[in-house]
Amino acid sequence: MAQSPADVRPITLREIQDARERIAGTIARTPLVKLETGQGGREIYLKLENLQPINSFKLRGAANAVAKVPHDRRTRGVWTISAGNAGQGVAFAARQAGIPCTVVTIDTAPETKVERMQALGAKLVRAPFDACWEAMERREFPGVDGAFIHPFDDDDFIAGNATMGLEIMEDLPNAGVVIAAIGGGGLVCGVASGIKALNPNVRVFGAEPETAAPGALSFATGAASKFDAWQPTFVDGAGGKSVFPRMWQRIKDIVDGSIVVTLDETKRAMRTLAEKSRVIAEGAGALPAAAALYTDVDADGPIVAVVSGGNIDLAKFFELIAVKG
Repeated sequence: MAQSPADVRPITLREIQDARERIAGTIARTPLVKLETGQGGREIYLKLENLQPINSFKLRGAANAVAKVPHDRRTRGVWTISAGNAGQGVAFAARQAGIPCTVVTIDTAPETKVERMQALGAKLVRAPFDACWEAMERREFPGVDGAFIHPFDDDDFIAGNATMGLEIMEDLPNAGVVIAAIGGGGLVCGVASGIKALNPNVRVFGAEPETAAPGALSFATGAASKFDAWQPTFVDGAGGKSVFPRMWQRIKDIVDGSIVVTLDETKRAMRTLAEKSRVIAEGAGALPAAAALYTDVDADGPIVAVVSGGNIDLAKFFELIAVKG
């Protein structure tokens, strides 16, 4: 049975602070490190969410959302829809809580992410991208039961993600710009909610690949938009075919825009993070660094690039960074 979503509303600082206490025993407070390129120029810092126990920021939102499932609904389990990172987050949090977990998994999900979801005890149901995208809108999938944990359009999930914003502002109060990848929008919405609750003058931008940039199109048109030229690429954790209207309502007033980067710039950023900081970033995790390094974003202060995840097959990673750009 479809589960009706709550009305869209801002995430409050109190909710974020409560989420922080709730998930403290599950997530890591990740470091904020300066990217030393040796070339001068912009002052760039990396928020290393690839160091979470599941190597992705998704654990923040998932841990908070699973913890908020009422006890009388837990016996039926929880389920989500994911290409890999949200699925790992929900599976990790569900296993910790002793709750069964099912993940409706996009059939193009990388095998390394599929294997990690299975290792965490999740039951997987494979489905095409379009079927998964439609299920996220309807909040139901044939044959799957339990409490639905939406991977981005969920107040509790976003509040968990927003705890990252509090950490960034505590560690770098003079930050001028913060950049986070846009997939469904839950990361950038959460980061912006946390950041602007403490300092509304900090600008927050999304980052998307040129092959999947509905966020940038939505900011250009002023309405939730579809990206008709969508293509699947190695940037599997960000960039969708459209921005959900509900997510547009969430982000339009707290996010300052979305920066589009090329696939080559993303590969170069992955290589730079590996060479200069010994950081393994998946494609989506490198998008903000690519935006900070290779675009003309105007920043009155240091730039923070959120490295949202590092779940990538190592052979694929080496292939992508092998050619120096």
